Amino acid sequence: MPHDHRPCCTPSTTTTAIVTTTVIAEPPRHSVRPRSTKGQVRLPGGEFAMGDAFGEGYPDDGESPVHQVRLKPFHIDETAVTNAQFAAFVKATGHVTDAERHGSSAVFHLAVDAAPADLLGRAAGTPWWINVRGAHWRCPNGPRSGITDLRSHPVVHVSWNDATAYAHWAGKRLPTEAEWEYAARGGLAGRRYAWGDELTPDGRWRCNIWQGRFPVHNTAEDGHLTTAPAKSYRPNGHGLWNTAGNVWEWCADWFSPTYYARSPTENPRGPEAGTARVLRGGSYLCHDSYCNRYRVAARSSNTPDSSSGNLGFRCANDASA
Repeated sequence: MPHDHRPCCTPSTTTTAIVTTTVIAEPPRHSVRPRSTKGQVRLPGGEFAMGDAFGEGYPDDGESPVHQVRLKPFHIDETAVTNAQFAAFVKATGHVTDAERHGSSAVFHLAVDAAPADLLGRAAGTPWWINVRGAHWRCPNGPRSGITDLRSHPVVHVSWNDATAYAHWAGKRLPTEAEWEYAARGGLAGRRYAWGDELTPDGRWRCNIWQGRFPVHNTAEDGHLTTAPAKSYRPNGHGLWNTAGNVWEWCADWFSPTYYARSPTENPRGPEAGTARVLRGGSYLCHDSYCNRYRVAARSSNTPDSSSGNLGFRCANDASA
């Protein structure tokens, strides 16, 4: 199994050409709204075994060793943040995403909806990612696309900076990586997926991932080439939807492949510094032939200003104000 597959998941701004030649200003800051648990479920916290119990992770992702973690109670969104929710945030604040500020973002090659002049090149080492001028959250496949029929789908082309800005505006925060895995497991200890150890129990798809021959032919047996509505398939045991596949989700933590070996037991929050932030959950592009990161212990990462057509987020909150 190759050691480093991170670029297949969400290409960083360093692997795709940037259109804008002017200096990119700092992301806008918005006032923090009062705490809100709207759309969230309260989880009791407690102790769980975090990490890959099956030895299936990529070494450079740092899914081991399995280690015990104890969490305080917390709240977390039932779903990834949708286009409709993000649109309300933008309308209220005027927020401009990193993808819009950069002038382009990465779109999967089979989903591109843009004029040839807007195709700015392919990501280094992962040619299925095309840097498309005018691709951003409102135009997820390129300038010719839109979200009129995708209001209930997860918002994509959002960077960690964008996700954090939304969370502050919504009176929430991003989940820690430990909170995310605890919530995604749905109360099932040591299982491979959020629903058990079998990918398709009773022959039914339980998540939106790639079917067919990656990256050239998707049979779409699960009904989706790209994103599915945020409430698709079945929720896990904690009432969370789509914690496997569909879109990658940003976490609050900096990423380090060696962090698990030194992680504190109580409420770990990741390394104090880094160059990339943690991503969790996998996306509609994950496939066991190349990126089996739809497992509940799987990890990935990207730089905080990066965006792509399979990258979203959900929010969390402390259990009390």
